[in-house]
Amino acid sequence: MRVAGVSRRAIVEAGRGEGVVIIDQTLLPGRLALARLDSLDDAVRAIASMQVRGAPLIGVTAAYGVALALRVDPSDGSLARATASLRGSRPTAINLGWAVGRIERTVEGLAPSARADAAWQEARAIAEGELAACEAIGRHGAELVRAKLPGGGDRPLSVLTHCNAGWLATVDWGTALAPVYRLYDEGVPVHVWVSETRPRNQGLLTAWELGQHGVPFTLVVDNAAGLLFQQGRVDLCLVGADRITRRGDVCNKIGTSLKALAAREAGVPFYVAAPASTIDWALDDPAAIPIEERAALEVTGDAGFPVFNPGFDVTPARHVTAIITERGVSGASAPELAALAGDQALRTGRGASTSGG
Repeated sequence: MRVAGVSRRAIVEAGRGEGVVIIDQTLLPGRLALARLDSLDDAVRAIASMQVRGAPLIGVTAAYGVALALRVDPSDGSLARATASLRGSRPTAINLGWAVGRIERTVEGLAPSARADAAWQEARAIAEGELAACEAIGRHGAELVRAKLPGGGDRPLSVLTHCNAGWLATVDWGTALAPVYRLYDEGVPVHVWVSETRPRNQGLLTAWELGQHGVPFTLVVDNAAGLLFQQGRVDLCLVGADRITRRGDVCNKIGTSLKALAAREAGVPFYVAAPASTIDWALDDPAAIPIEERAALEVTGDAGFPVFNPGFDVTPARHVTAIITERGVSGASAPELAALAGDQALRTGRGASTSGG
């Protein structure tokens, strides 16, 4: 995707397997600044402090974090410490544990001297795989939502999104924004209502992204979204996900479930876009998803008030119109998701749940 006319990725390799460079998202939208991650501690800190965020990007960063740890010490103990530290940095996004698990399986049984290079190559493969998945999500999603174009061509397609599920949250393209970018690049008139997503206001990242790429948008105060639905100003709702149960329940940024309820009441389609790596094939019960609770300081500063500040909520599968993955579009149910994923559900099932929390 483009920033000031220049194509960028949210994470790139630096040197000869000695580090990665990220965009420090805690400084956006006010300032675009890069940060280099040279160690496991750097990767853990970047994930926990939300310098990087978004389930796919968290997973990619964690994979590189394990590889960086093995550059220093390729022992079994180092591998165990690295994976435990990364898994504990943010518990909700399953991609983190999924990516760390892939690195573990890659280096198991290898001589210590071969582990660092193997881990780095696997981290690179994870990054490129997520990029390809997001590009495919864009293709499948664009085909799906094109059918929702307003008749007569008197106004653009109106999409409401929540939080940030664009290229900043992945490697490139994004998940929920990938179909938007593809339609815009193809010349389809589109306008995005960008939910602000308090208390961290991550909708500002979406607004920044869209503005840099040239996509028309309007930033929406969180609690105004229901009014937009009531006024018939939204054609479809399109969000990302941090974890999806195998039955189609969707865990995403706090406030997503309210958007789903408003969309259902208004008869507006509610679509979820995510790579298959975000599906927890071993999880049936959405209540078992670990919901991260953020610090009270994000809400009140130093006022000292009691605060409930969960980072995520869960939208029941019955409120989800369809789930868009790199393999195509599926209904939000266990049989439909399993049929779409094929053998991937079997290959990744047990490892997904145990490494996701």
